[in-house]
Amino acid sequence: MTDEPRAWQVVLESIERDLLDGRLRPGDHLPGERALSADLGVGRSSVREALRVLEVLGLIRTATGSGPNSGAIIVALPGGGMSSLMRLQVAATGFAVADIVKTRLVLETAVAAELADASPRPDLTASADLLDAMESRALPAAEFLALDAQFHLALAEASGNQVIAATMAGLRSSIERYVRQGAATLPSWPETSARLMREHRSILAAIESGEAASARELVHAHISGYYAETNLPTRRTPTERDPHG
Repeated sequence: MTDEPRAWQVVLESIERDLLDGRLRPGDHLPGERALSADLGVGRSSVREALRVLEVLGLIRTATGSGPNSGAIIVALPGGGMSSLMRLQVAATGFAVADIVKTRLVLETAVAAELADASPRPDLTASADLLDAMESRALPAAEFLALDAQFHLALAEASGNQVIAATMAGLRSSIERYVRQGAATLPSWPETSARLMREHRSILAAIESGEAASARELVHAHISGYYAETNLPTRRTPTERDPHG
């Protein structure tokens, strides 16, 4: 498995640089999917994924159709905390795995409990569709884990909390990286992936049934269990950058 950036991340970082350096301003239109795809040498699906992240961050608005208001339009510049969230997308590669896991445990257990308690019930169609896609055929580990990360992000987005959703989007590439590294150490990927799917289904069922305490516990066990099973480092190694040092 490779640690090279995923194609959508290349697109995101290119647009981020233009925003942070002032080459793009509110009111500007981004080039179309076809143009961005050709300019950056990536597929159009990767362009769409990057735009989705930017929309979650509240920096662009997308509209279908034709005319001056169609396509992707810059609606805000990153500033203050939003700038930090954008830079998190790039900087997270230097964070200790243990720190990322602890952050996930705090955010995602809270999301699961909040979703279970919500009234009316949140729309979890996107999360359910992702699980169906993961079960539809035998997927390579990297593809399965990419969908896994999207499942967790979809739950965060369903909460309606834009800060949590943006933070999860910022951490996504680092989450994918460490789970892929961990998968390489497993004695049986088919057994582990089957267990992860059962856990995903249980989490979704608990949320849909309004069982907040159970949803919280299941998410905690799901994240910490994989972390323990893969024997990933529990402390920052000398090669990992301390963001405060």
